[in-house]
Amino acid sequence: MKQILSKWSETSLVLRILIGIIIGTCLGLFVPQFTGIGILGVVFVSALKAIAPVLVAVLVTASIAKASNGLGSRFRVVISRYMLSTFIAAICAVVGSFAFPVKMQLRDVVEGSAPGALTDVFSNLLTNMVTNPILSVSQANYIGILFWAILIGVALKLKASQPTINVVQDFSQIITLTVKWVIQFAPFGILGLVFTSVSEGGLDVFTTYGHLVLLLVGCMLANTLIFNPLISFLMLRRNPYPLLFTCLKESGLQAFFTRSSAANIPINMNLCKKLGLDEDFYSVSIPLGATINMDGAAVTITVMTLAVANTVGVEVTFASAFFLCIIATLAACGTSGVAGGSILLIPMACSFFNIGNDIAMQAVAVGFIIGVIQDSVETALNSSGDVFFTATAEYYDRMKKSPTA
Repeated sequence: MKQILSKWSETSLVLRILIGIIIGTCLGLFVPQFTGIGILGVVFVSALKAIAPVLVAVLVTASIAKASNGLGSRFRVVISRYMLSTFIAAICAVVGSFAFPVKMQLRDVVEGSAPGALTDVFSNLLTNMVTNPILSVSQANYIGILFWAILIGVALKLKASQPTINVVQDFSQIITLTVKWVIQFAPFGILGLVFTSVSEGGLDVFTTYGHLVLLLVGCMLANTLIFNPLISFLMLRRNPYPLLFTCLKESGLQAFFTRSSAANIPINMNLCKKLGLDEDFYSVSIPLGATINMDGAAVTITVMTLAVANTVGVEVTFASAFFLCIIATLAACGTSGVAGGSILLIPMACSFFNIGNDIAMQAVAVGFIIGVIQDSVETALNSSGDVFFTATAEYYDRMKKSPTA
């Protein structure tokens, strides 16, 4: 049994998911009457629904508690660029979603309504923020989870001893490992989800998913090839593309297949060494980027949330779209390092539009179906961006100290 489990875990998750999609499609086409197969998808989504609130609470708390102080001017530059690029990615996703609106096939969908006035938006937001933290986790109130996780993380950082912070960090790693175990069964869950979708809607379901994938990948590519280089150019006043293509080739390509920014940290550090960067700088900025430089995650959260809003009939105003960009930026910084981590934060963003957790978790399930492409491109963007902005920040610092360099 151990050998079987070992073989299973060693096989590429992407390959297993692809096999699950193919099998689920064939079963949905040829034996749609075997409705019991769909229970695999229900169980998988239920497991994700149960663990996701705990994951968000622990990851955000631990991330803030362990954050370093006094990083210096270069670190302020790189952190600000990490956050700026993530926010721009969210804006790009909003523009793309408005220009090319996408709907999903979700079950038990009822017509929703956007929060009426801007005061209603703030009222709902503030009410959800101060909900009891235990209730927030048990009821999947992600706005409340994020609020309390930030406060508790800051309190730990200010008052807790290092051993206590280590315990919190260890607990976050335990929860992350638990999520990894759940995701190991994603191929079976996706098999059931694809079976249900195909048996009920035929192959047309992949047309919608295809449009969604194109929108996601298009926004990510725009951020990678246009907006990130523009940020670098405005800082350095020189052609950013040689550096960008080096990062994509030596970091992005690896990250595309590993689908983990954390797993790509050693590769990124080696690339920084090859680029001649300061080790004291990149040894901190690269792990930091693997946590907070999440352009692809911001795109995923924003596009998927607006697709759900479009499906349930929620009218998204300019003000609510702007606040969604802020929420997506902050949420992306707490994204788990496991494959599909950003997808688990969709319910938090959906809650901003009063979209129920049951509906939002269906979008999470769709996210795992398209994750074969979405998550690979997302990780490639995130990880290559870590090196790109680390190098940009150091070159900028050198340029300020020696303008003729």
